[in-house]
Amino acid sequence: MKALSGMIIALLFVAPAFAAEDVVTAVHGTIEKIDSGTKTVVVKTDDGTRHSVHVLDKTAVHGADATETASKDSLHGLKEGGEVVVHYAKRGTTDTAIEIDRVGKDGLKTTYGAVKEVDRGGKKLVLATGDGAEETFRLTEHASKDAGEDVAKGAVKGSKVTVYYTEDAGKKIAHFFKAS
Repeated sequence: MKALSGMIIALLFVAPAFAAEDVVTAVHGTIEKIDSGTKTVVVKTDDGTRHSVHVLDKTAVHGADATETASKDSLHGLKEGGEVVVHYAKRGTTDTAIEIDRVGKDGLKTTYGAVKEVDRGGKKLVLATGDGAEETFRLTEHASKDAGEDVAKGAVKGSKVTVYYTEDAGKKIAHFFKAS
């Protein structure tokens, strides 16, 4: 019984350490380099910061051209120079890509506006557009947790944002958003 109690107490301290590693972060930028040998992609953001992420076989890639998969300069159909949003988690000292979304043709669309409402728990974002209309987006799990951190946890009403989204059955689904 004493041994079992000790194991339970040990697990209580170990579990949060592993959970902390699974925090997903997102970055938007341009693919600067792809190394198929080491399965890494370097993404350069608008401010010049470079993020190197490890790509697994199970990394979800959306909007990539499947015909490019076999190309020696591509990984999962990604190309250098392509605009992407990368959702990644730190695993030890390595940033590991969980999902990569291509932006542009056949990938995520973009729109701009002012935050009218953001409900991370309810996974909803409402924007006021320049012409006074409203656009409502359902937030993906990643977007509800890690997107828009530069906008603030509760998102300040009126904050200008860029939203990266897809459409499904007439509904807009935000995969990522950030301050404009």
